[in-house]
Amino acid sequence: MHFTSLSCLLPLLGMLLFVAGCERTREPARIDDISLARADSDPANWLMYGRTYDEQRFSPLDEINETTIARLGLLWAHELGDTRGLEATPLVVNGAIFTTGSWSVVYAIDAATGQIRWTYDPGVDRTRARIHCCDAVNRGVAFYRGKVFVGSLDGRLLALDAATGNRVWETITVDKAKPYSITGAPRIARGMVLIGNAGAEMGVRGYVSAYDEETGKLIWRTYTVPGDPSLGFESEAIAEAAKTWSGRWWEGGGGGTVWDAIVYDPELDLVYAGTGNGSPWYRDLRSPGGGDNLYLSSIIALRANDGTQVWHFQTTPGDNWDFTATQPLMLADLEIGGRRRKVIMQAPKNGFFYVLDRVSGEFISAKPFASITWATGIDPSTGRPIESPTAYDGLNPVLASPDPSGAHNWHPMAFSPLTGLVYLPVRDRTTFLHRPDRKWRPSVFGRNIGIDIRYDGPLLQEWLSQPPPVGRLVAWDPVAQAARWTVDHPVLMSGGVLATAGNLVFQGLSDGMLVAYRATDGAKLWKFDAGTGIMAPPVTYRIANKQYLTLMVGWGGDMGLINPPGLGPVKPGFARVLTFALDGTATLSAPVFAHSGPPRPALKTNATAATIKEGRALYDTFCFNCHGIAAVAGALPDLRYMTAGAHSRFEGIVLRGERQSLGMPSFGDVLTPGQARAIQSYILSRAAESSAPPRR
Repeated sequence: MHFTSLSCLLPLLGMLLFVAGCERTREPARIDDISLARADSDPANWLMYGRTYDEQRFSPLDEINETTIARLGLLWAHELGDTRGLEATPLVVNGAIFTTGSWSVVYAIDAATGQIRWTYDPGVDRTRARIHCCDAVNRGVAFYRGKVFVGSLDGRLLALDAATGNRVWETITVDKAKPYSITGAPRIARGMVLIGNAGAEMGVRGYVSAYDEETGKLIWRTYTVPGDPSLGFESEAIAEAAKTWSGRWWEGGGGGTVWDAIVYDPELDLVYAGTGNGSPWYRDLRSPGGGDNLYLSSIIALRANDGTQVWHFQTTPGDNWDFTATQPLMLADLEIGGRRRKVIMQAPKNGFFYVLDRVSGEFISAKPFASITWATGIDPSTGRPIESPTAYDGLNPVLASPDPSGAHNWHPMAFSPLTGLVYLPVRDRTTFLHRPDRKWRPSVFGRNIGIDIRYDGPLLQEWLSQPPPVGRLVAWDPVAQAARWTVDHPVLMSGGVLATAGNLVFQGLSDGMLVAYRATDGAKLWKFDAGTGIMAPPVTYRIANKQYLTLMVGWGGDMGLINPPGLGPVKPGFARVLTFALDGTATLSAPVFAHSGPPRPALKTNATAATIKEGRALYDTFCFNCHGIAAVAGALPDLRYMTAGAHSRFEGIVLRGERQSLGMPSFGDVLTPGQARAIQSYILSRAAESSAPPRR
């Protein structure tokens, strides 16, 4: 009897222990469609890029709040040892952090301790870095049914086993003969992995694809711009789009890449994607004769089962300024005009905050959230911008704001249902020197922008005399279309945002400060020096009834590398992962980075003024995107500090690829030895200028 009773109790006891264990360490495989649909009621985890399908980046956790924030301290820090910049949103699943660094490397980290569980390097060929846009960054992973999905810089989509990091499958998502790249995070919808790509600056055609999560098989692909008409059009939507283009646009690629924003609405079963800029940038180069050039700079809604386009809305018709609409998309249900509306919201580069009906694509409202000169307003009946007469002059240069980096870029915004406000990182008072290249011709594996980088006319001086742009955090009321409060930053660039039920908004800045603001009025309540500039947004989660805050820290990427002087303090440094909790007592010992004093030329140059001028033009064409405007670098080496030994190997580095393994591409196919020496002379001249004492 005793043994019989025990034998009956053991299975029950085992079941109770199993259930209790699952409560603490749920099986990753249990994260399925139901889990993702109910992510809002699972504050312990951060399961998707924006936490929930609506990508509002709001957490109901409130242990860390406006009262307890003073006790928030560092719990642990993990150094990644890289300097290329971090842009990823970490996912947190049952106590494990899944995130990415540069070159698409994936990390699994114990959320409580910071210990690395596994690392996966997809082996991106760093010798081809020159053809990838934009830098070696990656914005994160997707998680589904025990697998971690990542898009690699060279255009692959990979599925990894979440427990071991072993590769499950891999598929090539792009034409490897063309300079496509992937920097965005995948999304999950109905057992499919959704991914777009980047590369419009390099001359490619954009699309978004859906792959089977189990096998990696392509299920559907939707193009965003028309291709060569002689090959036929893939859909009615693309055939209609072709009517808005002219000339031989397909030879320049067309552009329209879906390099970031993809959102899925499980209730409507629609996928929304934001499309990018044209290739080349300027309408008279890519589509002589004009036209809206659909579906550039647009939000498109697609049926999830087959990718068929349901509706579109173009934020910048006939885009002429690199005003992408790939910026974060956010879903919400708002009370507008006396009725509840299902809306989709976006603050794209062009400076207007848009609210659309996400069922039909109907325009609801749009207002400027930053200073703009390219448009005078929005037609209230159509949502079409009213283009300013001064913002366009064919192939003649003009000044227009915002600049190509936009009034808002990829840095995520957040929405609090408690305040009804969207918290938005903004770049303001930016101005772009518009200078199309009349001699532009389509190229392969080159910058396909069509910009005359060598323009040195009177508008350049006017551009240089413009007041420096500033960064802001803006609390935006999407119903009233008005700012409720703003915080001006001492820096141009500010990172992504997190809002919580603790009445807090967290944001990192390019000077390395992680700041907490009161959500209701913008009062600064707390700050922490992270040791290097911050672009990525924080996430928050709970382990054993304790709230944690984690973010990726590292200044770099396309925004960090281009760091012109006078735009406020920017703190480059080594990449790291930081995690905070109440009463955390760890201290950050940031490794020394960069240089403490002014540069001094390692060699003297006898180059003529003409050679230095040629070197400047060549540097601006081939080097500035990584090594900074005027050779003032942020995340990558500042060439003004080059040693005599490095200068002695200059031609080998630039022309023969001696440092390709470090991501420094070879330019031997496009530059002659004489041109390389001209660039070297310009760099030495910049070192001499920077070391000279200021004039009195």
